[in-house]
This record gives sequence, C-alpha cells and structure tokens, in this order.
Amino acid sequence: MSHVILSYRTRLATADGRRYTAQACGREREDATWEGWLEFVPDDASATIVTSRETTQPKRSDLEYWATGLTPVYLEGALQRALAPSPGPAADVPATGGEGSLGNPVLDPFSVYAKGEDLLRRQLAALSSRHLRSIIVAYDLAPAGDVDLEALTGTELMALILVAVRSRLAA
Repeated sequence: MSHVILSYRTRLATADGRRYTAQACGREREDATWEGWLEFVPDDASATIVTSRETTQPKRSDLEYWATGLTPVYLEGALQRALAPSPGPAADVPATGGEGSLGNPVLDPFSVYAKGEDLLRRQLAALSSRHLRSIIVAYDLAPAGDVDLEALTGTELMALILVAVRSRLAA
C-alpha cells in the first residue's frame, strides 16, 4: 500500500503552462525497506505524473527524512524526467524496483558545494545510488575504468563525489 509521505508547497509549471503539485510517496517493500518516488498532481485534473523509484530507505522515518531534503530544483528535474522517461527496459518504476539507467544528473555538485559542504553532503544523502552514479559520470568525477561504480555503496559513492569536488576546486 502506498502512502503520501510529504506534499510540497512549491508549485511547478511546464513549458506548456501546466501546473503541478509535487508529493513524495512511498511504500514498504517485502524486505521491510521503504521505497520512495514522486508524484506530480496536475491542476487540470488530468493524469498524475509518477517518477520511477527515487530512493530506497531502511525505515519509513528515513524515507520521511529523505523527502524533507528535496529542493525545488530537484523536484523540477524529477518532473522533467517523469515527463520524458528514458527509453527501453532500463527505466525503473516503483512496482518493479529496478535500478534503471544513469540518465541526467539531478544536481550540480559544484554549485551545491559552493553553498557549503554540509549542504552537498545532505543533498547527496537524499539520493539513490543510481543518481549518485549519474553525477559521477556526468561530471567526470572518477577516472574511466579505475572504479567500478556499480560495486560501490551509496556511502562510498557520496565520498567519491565529495573528495573529487574538493580536490577539483582546490586545484
């Protein structure tokens, strides 16, 4: 059974003028972890737009914490991704639980780091491993072939991003 975890005050609009209210949703999985995704409810009563799985968390309280960390920029990107999903079988949906393709990064780690390392750390912690890998690839934060990104945990991916951003900005 799915639950609305948090409804956002931020109103989102598409280029064609449609307006949406975003809400974080989630459900408990068979393994007792919680998965979360976003739903965008249109003002015009047309179909709700649903993202693929955005995160998996150990407990509902962790999912609620993840939802509170999403920024308006993240929500805009998620709406864009949901409106133009990746083609092919790699796209994941909440019902299937696959990890999906890398796709476009959901945040620029350099611009977030400029606002503070703690902010970057919090925003990275709210992302799925798929999103973290997407950031690493898009911003060339790991030397090609040197690191198997699929083998790294979310914590290791976050550390790789933080170290790479710090060192690139220090250079």
